[in-house]
Amino acid sequence: MRPVYAVSGGVSKFAKARPDKTFPALVKEAYDYALADLGLTHPQFLEIVDGTVASYFSDHFTRQLMAAIMAQDYLGMCPKPSHRVEGGGATGGICFQEAWKSVASGYMDVCLAYGFETMSHVATWKGNEFIALASDISFDYPVGGFYSGYYAMMVTRHMKEFGTTPEQMAHVSVKNHMNAYHNPYAQKRQKLTIEDVRNAPMVAWPLTRLDICVMSDGAAATILCSEDGLRKLEKASGRSIPRVRVTGIGRGTDAMRMADRPHQSYEDFLKYNLLPNEDTAETRAYYQHLWDEGFRYPGIHSFRAGRMASRQAYANAGITDPLHEIDFVELHDAYTSSEIQTYEDMGLCRYGEGGPFAASGKAFMPGVDYGLDLPEAPVCAVNPSGGLIACGHPVGATGLMQAVFAIWQCQGTIAKHFADPKLQVPDAKRGAIHSHAGTGTYVTVSILEKEN
Repeated sequence: MRPVYAVSGGVSKFAKARPDKTFPALVKEAYDYALADLGLTHPQFLEIVDGTVASYFSDHFTRQLMAAIMAQDYLGMCPKPSHRVEGGGATGGICFQEAWKSVASGYMDVCLAYGFETMSHVATWKGNEFIALASDISFDYPVGGFYSGYYAMMVTRHMKEFGTTPEQMAHVSVKNHMNAYHNPYAQKRQKLTIEDVRNAPMVAWPLTRLDICVMSDGAAATILCSEDGLRKLEKASGRSIPRVRVTGIGRGTDAMRMADRPHQSYEDFLKYNLLPNEDTAETRAYYQHLWDEGFRYPGIHSFRAGRMASRQAYANAGITDPLHEIDFVELHDAYTSSEIQTYEDMGLCRYGEGGPFAASGKAFMPGVDYGLDLPEAPVCAVNPSGGLIACGHPVGATGLMQAVFAIWQCQGTIAKHFADPKLQVPDAKRGAIHSHAGTGTYVTVSILEKEN
C-alpha cells in the first residue's frame, strides 16, 4: 500500500439549523474552505482530483434519495467517479477510510471526501425516531427503544460494575463545552459547571440534556492524496503543503441487538482484547480481580468494536502505549458516558477506570481554565475541538469534522483557523480520530501523524 497524506480540510458552521443554505451548498462551504487553505481554485483542483467519496446518514432528513449525487453535481465533480457510504454515526469515519483506501490502493492519487446532514428539516421527536431506526426494528424499536435510553442503560451498568458517577460524566461535558467555547465552528459554545450539567433537564437517568449531543445541520470535507498527488497539488498551488500522513486505520463491528452480544471467556478476553501496554502481570491481575467480582466482556458497558478498531489502527501505526504516544483524540462523544466507555476501549486507561480518568485532568487541554480542581496535569487531550456534544452532530459530516480538526492540529494551524490559539495542542505530532455508530455496531479509528 502507498503512503496516504491528509493535506487539507474544511467545515461549515455547525448549527441547529442552516436555513440559509441547501445541503449541497453546505458541502460547497466546506469544500471551498479546503481549497482556499491549499491556495487552489476549483478549476485547478478539478484538473488534479481523481474522484470523491460522499457520506450522509439518512435519506429521511433530506427527503431526497441519492442526495450525494446532487452534492457531486453542485461541486462540479461530475463525471468523476464517486460513491456514497453509510454506517450510522460512523458514516463520516467510514468515508474518511474509504478515501484512504482509494489512494492507498493506487486507484486514485487525489481523493475528496465530503459528508453532510441537514437534520433541522424534521422536528426533534421525528429526528429521534429516524435515528432509532438504526436499532433493530423487529426487536428493540417496537418496545420503545431510543438511543438516549440505550446509553442510559449502558452507563448504569458501567456505574454498577465500576462505581462510575454522574459527576465524573459531568466533567466530560464541562471539558468539551469549554473547549468548544474557543471553536468558532461549534454549535454550543458554553462555559458550564458540574452543577449546571447535573441540574439540566433529565432525559434518561443519569443522562441530562447537557450529557447528550444535539442534532445539527453541517458539512465537512477533507482531501487525501498520494506522494504523486501531493506533488501535483504543490505544483498547482505554488506552495509547500505540511505533510500529515494517515499511518493507521482500524474498524470493528458488533451485533446490533445488545442481547446478542456473547460474553467471552476470561482466556479469550486476554487473548483477543489486551493492548500491548496492558499485557503485564499487574494488569492481568487487575482484570482477574474484576472477573472474580463478576465482570464480563464485552457486556453492555464496553464497545468491543471500539477495541477491535483501536487494536488494528495501533498495530498499523506502531503504537504500543496510546495514552503516551498519542497527543490528542477526536472522539465520538454522542454521550458523556460513551466518551468514558471509549477511554477504556481505546486503552487510554484500563476497563473500569474511565470514570476516574474523566475527572483526573489527563484528557483536558493545557492552558484552558475549566473552573475545575483537577488533580493531574493533561496528558492526551480528548476532544480539544469540543466533540459532538458541543460542536454538534450532523451525522454524515461528524467523522470528517474530526479529521479536519486533526489535520489542523498536526499542521499546527489551529490558531489560524479558529482565530484563537487556546485549542492548539502543544507540539502535536500524532492524533487519533474515532467514529462510532449505534450502540457500538460500527467503529472506526484512524491515526494521523505530522511528518517532519
